Parts: sequence; structure tokens; C-alpha cells
Amino acid sequence: MAPKALSQVQRLADRSPSITGPEIVAELVPPPQFEHASFASYRPDLNFPSQLEAVERLGTFAGAWLAQRPSGFFSRTRKPKPELPGIYLDGGFGVGKTHLLAALWHAAPGPKYFGTFIEYTALVGALGYAATVRQLSGARLICIDEFELDDPGDTMLMTRLLGELVASGTRVAATSNTPPNSLGEGRFAAIDFLREIQAMSANFEIVRIDGLDYRRRDIEGHAIAVPRDEVDQLVPALVERGSTVTRDDFGDLIRHLSTVHPSKYIKLIHGIDVIALTDVYLLTDQTDALRLVAFIDRVYDAEIPIIANGQPLNEVFDEEMLSGGYRKKYQRSQSRLVALTTGELPPHD
Repeated sequence: MAPKALSQVQRLADRSPSITGPEIVAELVPPPQFEHASFASYRPDLNFPSQLEAVERLGTFAGAWLAQRPSGFFSRTRKPKPELPGIYLDGGFGVGKTHLLAALWHAAPGPKYFGTFIEYTALVGALGYAATVRQLSGARLICIDEFELDDPGDTMLMTRLLGELVASGTRVAATSNTPPNSLGEGRFAAIDFLREIQAMSANFEIVRIDGLDYRRRDIEGHAIAVPRDEVDQLVPALVERGSTVTRDDFGDLIRHLSTVHPSKYIKLIHGIDVIALTDVYLLTDQTDALRLVAFIDRVYDAEIPIIANGQPLNEVFDEEMLSGGYRKKYQRSQSRLVALTTGELPPHD
């Protein structure tokens, strides 16, 4: 393959991005796949009435910002409820929680923010607590996708942050990460959510969304691992076609992630079309694994495919991790790693 193509292959491990507070905040918007999400584009499964009811309820919640209530789903006459400042979408994977959360964000006036639980805690880590409060103060709406219920310290931090913002007039909408098990999982997620946010729980209305967990097939699938010589051929070929490709030894990437704050991962992958990883191996260090989860979340949101050699990427988390307190994060990441290596993104939650 042409030496020129080889010379144009980049390494993630050579990138050391910097990011400012305003840049972090600028990224607090829905991922590209939800750029045009709306209540109208949500397709409820009529076998589960709670999906249509969730659309109606969120429309009412959004109606507080609108001069006129829209027709259709939101026009039914009913006794108005006292509006709580928070709303929590309770349900399993694959029922459309993130779509509806993004639709609510799009319906709200600014200033407004949309991010995962990890992104908000990364913001606090990068700016400090007081600076984060100042940065987010004045927001009309804060959306938190995949509110983590397995880290008491971070949960208490977010509860305190949200308490201050709600007291100043900000409204909050959230979903949580729930395991891909039975249809009844949402009930337990709601109980866990209310228990963990403690003092904030009275501010949240629970909206239940039932539905089939069609993402189970992705967790049961397998990430594609290709032979090393295929990586050697594919990478320069993609560069010659005009793609921006990075190629890293898996161990080098894991070590590099430890030197980059998670809030900078979005800039680490900026402008990349394809990521290639060689000599993927089983992770046994939980800190390394959690950094990889945060990194893969950003790669998934950016829809960057991965070519990998070695251990299939969905099998890099050891059995102790998959049975421990962070198992829900690893299960979500497994699903995403399957999608990123097969080139077929799963239906979005």
C-alpha cells in the first residue's frame, strides 16, 4: 500500500485535546441521531398504551413553555395537574426514552442543556462545582439521559446540583440506565431513582413507558474481530479513499484515556471517520474499563465505526465487572460495541 496513505494514518494516543468550560457546555445537546427528534416523529407501539400516554404527558410538560397548546395528542380536556419541575421517564432499553427526552429538549426554549449523567459529572470535574452551578444557572431545561444509580457519590453530587438549579427555576427531565431484562424492570428503576435522589424525589413526576426490549438482540450479538492482516489492508485503503482514520494498539489507547479527562473525549475523536484498534485484550482493571465505557459512549454518539483485531470488543469486560455494581454500564457498552463493529447502529433508546 502507498507509503503516503500510511503516513496519513493518525493515532488517538497522539492527540491531547484541550477544552474550555464553554466548549463543554456547547456539547450539551442531543446526539446527531436525535438532531430532529420530535413528539410527532416518535412511533409508539400501540400494543403498549403507556408509550402514547408518555407522548401526551411530555407534551403537557412542554406546554408550560408554549403560548398555545398544540392540537392532536395534547388537546384532550382534562383537569390540569400541578406541574412539578421534574419529570422522569421510567422504562427499559429500546422503548424510546432518549428520543422523547430529545423531543422535549427541542420543544423547550433556551438556554437548555442535554447530556448524559457522565457528561454532567465530567463537567463538574473539569470546572469545579461552583463554576458548574454558575454555568448552568438560568437554564430553562436540563435533560439528563442515563442517570446513573450505581455510584452514590456522583448521585449525591448531581442531586445537590439539581437541587440548586431547580430552586432557581430550572426544570429537569431524566431517564436512567436500566438492565435489559424483563418488561417489569421499569418499576424497579423508578423506585431506585426516587430513593437515590432522596431530597429531590418530591420534585419528579414518574412517567412509565412499557415496551418490548428490542435491544436484547444486540447484547446477545458479537462484535466483529478481524484478522491483523485485514486491519493492515483496510486502514490505508480507507485513507486513500479520503477517510480520516486512526489506528492504535488497544493497550496504548487504554493508557492514553487515563491521561485525558472524560470531558475531552468528544474532542479526542473530532473529525475522525473510522477508528482501528489492534491487539484488543480482556480488561481486568475496573478504572480502565469505566474509562473505555465513557469513551465508547462518545464514539457511539458520533457514529464512528470501529475496526478491531484481537478479543471481540464486547468481550473485553471480565466476569467480575459484568456481575458487579457497574454491570448496567458494561451491558450498555457491549451493545454499542457490537453496533460499532458491525456497522449497524441498533434502534436508539
